[in-house]
Amino acid sequence: MPSPSDGRSRRDVLKAAVAAGTTTALAACVDLAPDDGPPTGSPGSKPARQHAWNDHVRTDDYGNVELPRHQTLLYLSLDRDGPPTEADRETVERALAVLDEAYEWSSDGLLFSVAYSRAYFERFDAAPVNVDLPEPAPLSPFEDPVFDTQDALVHLASDRADVVLEAEHALTGQTDEANGVDAEPLTDALSVESRRTGFVGAGMPAERQDADGVPDTNPVPEDAPLFMGFTAGFRENQATEDYVTIESAPFAGGTTKVVSNLRQRLDDWYVEQGYEERVTELFSPGHAADGLVEGVGNNLGADSRIDEYVDDVEAHAREYGRVGHAQKAARSNRDADGNVRVLRRHFESTDDVGSDREVASLHFPSLQREISTFEDVRRAMNGTDLVDSSPAVRQRVNNGILEYVFARRRGYFLVPPRELRALPAPDP
Repeated sequence: MPSPSDGRSRRDVLKAAVAAGTTTALAACVDLAPDDGPPTGSPGSKPARQHAWNDHVRTDDYGNVELPRHQTLLYLSLDRDGPPTEADRETVERALAVLDEAYEWSSDGLLFSVAYSRAYFERFDAAPVNVDLPEPAPLSPFEDPVFDTQDALVHLASDRADVVLEAEHALTGQTDEANGVDAEPLTDALSVESRRTGFVGAGMPAERQDADGVPDTNPVPEDAPLFMGFTAGFRENQATEDYVTIESAPFAGGTTKVVSNLRQRLDDWYVEQGYEERVTELFSPGHAADGLVEGVGNNLGADSRIDEYVDDVEAHAREYGRVGHAQKAARSNRDADGNVRVLRRHFESTDDVGSDREVASLHFPSLQREISTFEDVRRAMNGTDLVDSSPAVRQRVNNGILEYVFARRRGYFLVPPRELRALPAPDP
């Protein structure tokens, strides 16, 4: 396992350790961890919603949520045919209860959730009651992603790399304890089918830009939280946790979750496009024309101001021969009262599942009350209707960021409320 002494930064070593996921990597994380251990948990104080993260993480000067820096996704399948047994449920709940006790519910401790796919509920020959959870399907005429239909998805997130790895090892039987609490393996009932990792935060993409898909000129700004060089997740342009929460029983207090994986090819983004062109294609032509964005966009504060340009998208296509990614998506990401409908929690990765290569990609979890909401927004992002507005705007060229991102995987999941998190029935 590399160490800072070989010329790599401490943060670079920690990210590499999380990506590796081995026992040796965990030891390296522990060696580089702060002297004070992570804060322990209080199971009774955990929120009823598994997706209640916003009040338990860092925020910037404008109140924008700063997601935990290190994240791991574990896709799992039940080790039997048919529905789970009561013993399976007890195994899963004991494993998750260990994490409740071991770590504080915060980005200094551990935030986590477990979610379930439509394929899982088909074990019961029934769909989850009052939940919009279809099977995943292609959402554009030019994509052909692999669909994640594993039974369950465990999402682990922390600012501490040692916590994310230790929690994973506790769940998968690779360590006997988590932060001093005896571990109970989740893998006594479920098997890990796929493991994916990532990171987010200012400086982290710049340190990891030596990856396929990013030019070798090191163009990613030092203060950018994402590979494309701009900040995201503005508070006023995100749905609230209340808004995305399911209101009707029996899964009231839960939410639905889409997780996409997008391959990024940023040579043209950084080499062929100048800064104003990147602002145009990510935000809108109006943002570039009016000089609204400086640097990575932190000057925008809590609001990207995209709502000012949503109605101009066809006019912008005709006038500028380009349209912006954000202005296209926003057309379907507002309800009749102007509320944002989707809560995005995306983070970067250099994983290439099934390969030893490091490849720039984006894990894109989104939360919404109904999966159809995500599908509406994703189709609006396609901009297929704008191709006739200008000969310069084509399906993937001058049409937001479609020229630079490629959907590789996508899965749909139900995140139940905490009390139903252990292998729920469709009508619990």
